Amino acid sequence: QVQLVESGGGLVQAGGSLRLSCTASGRTFSNYAMGWFRQAPGKERKLVAACDWNCNNNDYLDSVKGRFTIARDNAKNTMWLQMNNLKREDAAVYYCAASPFADRAILSAAGYTVWGQGTQVTVSS
Repeated sequence: QVQLVESGGGLVQAGGSLRLSCTASGRTFSNYAMGWFRQAPGKERKLVAACDWNCNNNDYLDSVKGRFTIARDNAKNTMWLQMNNLKREDAAVYYCAASPFADRAILSAAGYTVWGQGTQVTVSS
């Protein structure tokens, strides 16, 4: 199955931007729908954004709509999450995940079979 590695997390001031990357290896990337999740301390893991095999179909957590954008380049085996106008409540560990149900944006964590190790996003005031 595919292996996933996230990068791009870090410390940013509120109102700033970060771009997270998720690089895949091992299997054909376009065979997977992809998603970004986040988990803050003491809270459950929550879907942030998801897209199908080419991101023609996507969906977002309501609180990030208009600020975050999910994208992917299957030729580069890479997915991104562009995060703009970051808020303190966006701080969390962000995970990318892959689902074998490639033809749709998968909204439930149960639909994902492969996870990355996570990257920390910290937002200061």
